[in-house]
Amino acid sequence: MSKIDILPFEATIMVRDTCLCLHAQRAARALARRFDEVLRPLGLTNGQFSLLMSLNRPQPANMGQVASVLAMDRTTLTACLKPLERRGLVKVSADPDDRRTRRLTLTPEGHKLLVKALPVWKRTHAELDRLLDDPEHLRAGLRTLS
Repeated sequence: MSKIDILPFEATIMVRDTCLCLHAQRAARALARRFDEVLRPLGLTNGQFSLLMSLNRPQPANMGQVASVLAMDRTTLTACLKPLERRGLVKVSADPDDRRTRRLTLTPEGHKLLVKALPVWKRTHAELDRLLDDPEHLRAGLRTLS
C-alpha cells in the first residue's frame, strides 16, 4: 500500500484566509443577494438591472458589445435577454447593415423601469459605501482584476 500525501489543515486555513478568488466569490454572492432583494419589488434581479443599464445608450448595442460589458458569453446573454424581451423591456432586432448581427434596444417600458430602479440602486450603493473604509480603492482594485 502506498503512502498518500495529505495537506496539513493549516493549508486549508491559509487558503480560506488569503484566497482572492474565494473572497471575491463570497462578496459577489452577498452583493447579488442584497441587490436582488432591493430590486425584487420592481420585478428585477441584479443581473437584469445590469443588463438593462448596459442598454441605456444613445445607439442600439450589438450582442458582442453587451456581452463584453457584462463579462458573459453570448449564449448566456441570449438566455438573460429572453425574459426581458417577453416583458417588453428590451427589443432584439436584426442590424439593417448586417442581418446576422442582433441589435439590442431598451423599449420605453425598459426606460421607465430603469428610472424607477436607479434610485433603489443608488440608495443601496450608498449603504454599502458606508460599510467600507475606501470604496473607491476597492472599485479600482476590482477594475484592475477584471
